[in-house]
Amino acid sequence: MSKRDEITAQTRQNIIDAFWTLYCEKRIEKIPVRDITDKAGYNRGTFYEYFVDVYDVLEYIENSLIPTLEELPPVSTPTGTLGMPLDMFLELYQKNSRFYSQLLGDNGDPAFASKLKNSIKPTIRKLFEDNPTVDIKELEYILEYTLSAMIGIMSFWFKQSDALTNEKLFELIHRLMESGVIKQLPFKE
Repeated sequence: MSKRDEITAQTRQNIIDAFWTLYCEKRIEKIPVRDITDKAGYNRGTFYEYFVDVYDVLEYIENSLIPTLEELPPVSTPTGTLGMPLDMFLELYQKNSRFYSQLLGDNGDPAFASKLKNSIKPTIRKLFEDNPTVDIKELEYILEYTLSAMIGIMSFWFKQSDALTNEKLFELIHRLMESGVIKQLPFKE
């Protein structure tokens, strides 16, 4: 990488970091470009060399956090049941936890969860593409339900100060997936 390329990359990153700091403090519609450039130490013209507006910065960050199909590990199902990639989710979340916690939180971007799910669905869908007995329409609902639940539980887990250990979380998610939610609730008999 040439010196010019390094400077360009650093400038972009400084703008992104300034935006992210502000995004963690307030809603995106309350972040003017001027605040970003003041925080990053650049003028507005420099900002516009890299981004169209604040939503473009957010889009850039989100796209960098969405795994591509090539980055996702293959999902195996040795038992014949749909084994969701729990370790993949945990690793992905831990690697990007500072971003995911914000983007999937109460003040985050509601569209980000959909982007994340849509990046993962094709990997799981591939497991069933050659099986003629699979109802594809129903599979889409199953994937949506499961991925929504996994993203939700991971978001909740990262917000907790006294969170379950990785092992306990894996065990709970596995029980929920294998036995269902109702069987996990402590109803009196």
